[in-house]
Amino acid sequence: MDFDTAYQFVLRQTLDPTDDLPDTFVACLRQGKPPIPGQVTSLLLALKVLYEGLKAEPALERSLVQALFALSYESRQLYNQGTKRGVDWPPLLDDDLTRLGKAAQSIILGQWQSP
Repeated sequence: MDFDTAYQFVLRQTLDPTDDLPDTFVACLRQGKPPIPGQVTSLLLALKVLYEGLKAEPALERSLVQALFALSYESRQLYNQGTKRGVDWPPLLDDDLTRLGKAAQSIILGQWQSP
């Protein structure tokens, strides 16, 4: 995966879903549905590519920061809300959200945080 593909993928999976993209990562969580198989793995790969491409950058674009916030904070909140409502999440989703949060944090800090 190249940098531009990773960047667009992360934005599509996190920011406001559209009718033609109803199964994005965050949209699934908002609906109380588990992510599509492979979605978390693809997001982790994309975040690693973004980290490598941005680790020396002094500033990040606002849209990327919004996407990283959605991955690290909003997705965790949606998971917790779903759990309280009795959603039966996949057993590894909690750990996956922690890994996504650490990868997002790594991009912001410019230093890789081991998930």
